[in-house]
Amino acid sequence: MAGNGKTNGKPLDHEHELPEGDEQEPDVIPEVETVAAPATEVETELQKLRQERDQYLERLARLQAEFDNYRKRAAREQQDYRDYALADALKAFLPILDSLDRAAKSENPDVDSYRSGVELIDRQFHDALSKLGVKPIEAAGAKFDPNLHQAVQMVHTEEAPDNTVIDEMQRGYTLKDRLLRPAMVRVASNPNHK
Repeated sequence: MAGNGKTNGKPLDHEHELPEGDEQEPDVIPEVETVAAPATEVETELQKLRQERDQYLERLARLQAEFDNYRKRAAREQQDYRDYALADALKAFLPILDSLDRAAKSENPDVDSYRSGVELIDRQFHDALSKLGVKPIEAAGAKFDPNLHQAVQMVHTEEAPDNTVIDEMQRGYTLKDRLLRPAMVRVASNPNHK
């Protein structure tokens, strides 16, 4: 390849040109061997990396499927829990409904027996609510608390201290520590008595 000024596709400096008549290029065979060996190693490493990638993708697909199944199962269990929790609450009220049905079917009760029947049903109802964690808010005579009471009227009076609940118009209830419904109250306004 003398005379073209190139060896292996690279231009040669004039100082490094091969002498004319020398047809053999130096290091041609060793270069092919050194390039071929790393290429095989690279292909092997690439194959290993592809296998690892495929394993990770398969594992990811399995984990996604498992998570999706878990999410669906958890949603189903939550719905079942709500349904059965409601069923338990309703069972607590069935005896009260039975008592109301008996009271409605009784013929010509006198006022006293009718009143005692209504009081019994009222006690049953409050007992059922209590078992479910529902408690009435004691309002009459208490200091007005906007977290528990809803003032519907301010009454100017000198018979009660200022901001005291003087009358409960509708009872309020809590469920454990949460407010279900505030008590509707009338509140004393007495600027002379604090």
